[in-house]
Amino acid sequence: MAKIKKGDLVVVISGSRADRGKQGRVLEVFTETNRVVVEGIKRVTKHTKVSQSQRGSRTGGIETVEAPIHISNVMLVDPESKKGSRVGYRTEEVERDGRKRTVRVRIAKRSGKDV
Repeated sequence: MAKIKKGDLVVVISGSRADRGKQGRVLEVFTETNRVVVEGIKRVTKHTKVSQSQRGSRTGGIETVEAPIHISNVMLVDPESKKGSRVGYRTEEVERDGRKRTVRVRIAKRSGKDV
């Protein structure tokens, strides 16, 4: 199970020197390949073929898009200290509709705060 989820704020801990230390939001998680796409990190140029839509507008050219990076190269940002932190879990008993349920809550190991 991946500890990083879509929408999390992460920091790049290894990889290219240009991206190391940068923070960004996770846009997409690929669990099969253990990769994540982070906003503003590992931007690559992509050449798309010029085509014409039904309305007559042209699409294509050179775009810059984010490429996926391995999930081990990013670390969740602690909400208190704004630095990288490992992820842990805490179990809580929650009562809903008269039933008690056990829920796992993600916490930052650095401060112990909920993520």
